Amino acid sequence: MSLPAVEGSEVALAERLEGHLRALDSVLVAYSGGVDSAVVLKAATQALGTRALGVLADTESNTDEDVAQARALAAAHGLALEVVAYSELAIERYAANPANRCYFCKNALYERLSAEARRRGVAHVCDGSNADDVGDFRPGLQAVAEHGVRSPLREVGLRKADVRALARHYGLPNHDRPASPCLSSRIPYGSAVTREKLEQVAAAERHLRSLGFVEFRCRHHGEVARLEIAEAEWPRAVECREAIAAGVRATGFQWVALDVEGFRSGSLNRVLTPGARREHTQASEAGTPSPSRREKEPCP
Repeated sequence: MSLPAVEGSEVALAERLEGHLRALDSVLVAYSGGVDSAVVLKAATQALGTRALGVLADTESNTDEDVAQARALAAAHGLALEVVAYSELAIERYAANPANRCYFCKNALYERLSAEARRRGVAHVCDGSNADDVGDFRPGLQAVAEHGVRSPLREVGLRKADVRALARHYGLPNHDRPASPCLSSRIPYGSAVTREKLEQVAAAERHLRSLGFVEFRCRHHGEVARLEIAEAEWPRAVECREAIAAGVRATGFQWVALDVEGFRSGSLNRVLTPGARREHTQASEAGTPSPSRREKEPCP
């Protein structure tokens, strides 16, 4: 059950989160290196010491750079961490890329983490979802509910801005880093997720980053790379358009398009009908079986 929304200083936020985690006795944190899970693992380490462990999944949808940065952050801050490597593309239905693809990803992850927690005698598995995630289209929250995963940030009422404030308080270097969801989120629903596409997107985004861009996505539309770049960075995109095009085409795309709507998180969800979005969202909030768990349900 979620507690009332938090108000007060960063110290007060930290005390409330750490107190909540301390009551859990021991935790295994699904850690990605992003600001949310990093704050949970840091706070858990502050509260529980050696009874807090982070687990990082090394899969095809995470770049080598992401994994290296996540490991480096944990090492720099004394956070106990283990890495588990497995293939997301081998998960049944994941590669087909239905609208609830994230459910299959998180279900496989929490099956592994729950088994590891039982093996170690750890009381709870925790994730990094925060209060702003409630009501959004996040099929992965269904797996959270089904596996009994705890969400300390949501339970305490911390919103994204609070989480970033806590990251600053803890001295975490990713406190102002833009969100970076998995590479599969760049591929439109219904278009198969393949290793080749993921590597292509990773290379294109690596090129954009090398040119100094900060907030962007490369959406994979077959031969077309649709680039969403934050509006504030458009002047630079115009100046660098030849370098952008050459580098992105070098990854295998034939055409490079700059989206005039700019960067926006979750833009591929636009194709979902209100009914489909509502069904998955309500299932996640209620903790009831989603269409992904019903027998003989066809892929969306």
